[in-house]
Amino acid sequence: MKYIITTLGCKVNQYETQAIETLLQARGHEPGQKGQADVVIINTCAVTAESGRKSRQAVRRLMEDNPGAISVVCGCWAQTDAEKAESLKADVLFGSGDRVKLVEAIEDALDSHERIVSVDRPFERREFEDLPAGAFSGHARAYLKIEDGCANFCTYCIIPYARGRVRSLPPARAGEKAAALAAQGYRELVVTGIEIASYGRDLEGRPGLSDVVCAISRAAPGLRLRLGSLEPTVVTEDFCRAIQKTGGVCRHFHLSLQSGCDETLRRMNRKYDTERFFSAVTLIREYFPGCAVTADLITGFPGETEEQHGETLAFITKCGFADMHIFPYSRRPGTPADKMAGQLTHAVKSRRAAQAQQAADRMKTAYLYSQIGAELPVLFETEAEGVSVGHADNYALVSAVGERLRGVVKNVKITGVSGEMLVGHIV
Repeated sequence: MKYIITTLGCKVNQYETQAIETLLQARGHEPGQKGQADVVIINTCAVTAESGRKSRQAVRRLMEDNPGAISVVCGCWAQTDAEKAESLKADVLFGSGDRVKLVEAIEDALDSHERIVSVDRPFERREFEDLPAGAFSGHARAYLKIEDGCANFCTYCIIPYARGRVRSLPPARAGEKAAALAAQGYRELVVTGIEIASYGRDLEGRPGLSDVVCAISRAAPGLRLRLGSLEPTVVTEDFCRAIQKTGGVCRHFHLSLQSGCDETLRRMNRKYDTERFFSAVTLIREYFPGCAVTADLITGFPGETEEQHGETLAFITKCGFADMHIFPYSRRPGTPADKMAGQLTHAVKSRRAAQAQQAADRMKTAYLYSQIGAELPVLFETEAEGVSVGHADNYALVSAVGERLRGVVKNVKITGVSGEMLVGHIV
């Protein structure tokens, strides 16, 4: 069987797609080309209404490009919008769980030519799905998913309904997987999950995120560890002290901000205020000098006034982020925010996003220039015409003259900035 697989959405979806591919290939199946595939698989995203629209488009496009192929729709949108997904008449419809059964269902559909629909109840899931860890072909870093599910119930977010309750990979098992990846030659591991700050609340003894990070570091001491998105509430002095002692955690921390206005955070049902968030930023910088702190931001949330938007602009400037992901608020049916009064126009949301992006661009430029003169460890990933490019431990993109460096970590003395990239020479 030859397959084509398309992924929408977050790093967790990308990880799970890689796991699906690993499971398929272990059973003798191979990637195929457009128009020649026996199976097309779409791993969907549901985080916004726009994500759902893109998921539908991807399904239709793959089905049109590969007439006669078995069509498979899975992932978060298939889970939360099962009726709409079913209307596309895919041959296999799965939700956001049990990839082993998904692969078996694909094989059954190929043999029987009968339609298979299997969408479970995510809040009834109790066990963490232990999927194969790894990387997409040709990548220098690997991914390890340590957690699934979310119990935050932010008013704008559908993900708890797509993923269910928090489920965690035990620290010892995480260490085993990390050691295996290190043995395969990977130099960097991205520790990811739906909401990794909640890691361990379902496990005996309630180990926290720092416990699993330390377990991974002990099992694979030569591996650089890059943490996925963090809730600021997990960032305490004990947390920072513990992960600093590992010596392997990259100096890049992505914090989920969403708004720099306390009233807006309250309406979002976030579990912190701006004072707590700024405390997290300060602690991280104290324990990891020169680190990059990045953040997510939603502009134009229902009821957000111009004054509150101004508070957000002032707050992000105060934080001095190295980079930001900025999104105009997108209504998501099925969430409390979709029914809130004070919905803003697309023009207002876009204007505010543009203003925030201008501030973010200024901060990013300032951070890049602050790195001139620094010596940064860079994991090189690509090469062209004698110049190698990779990411430093602070996730800045760095270029330096050098060949045959893919998958190798070298210290680079930073001498300048070119656009959004640092340049330097190998020490």
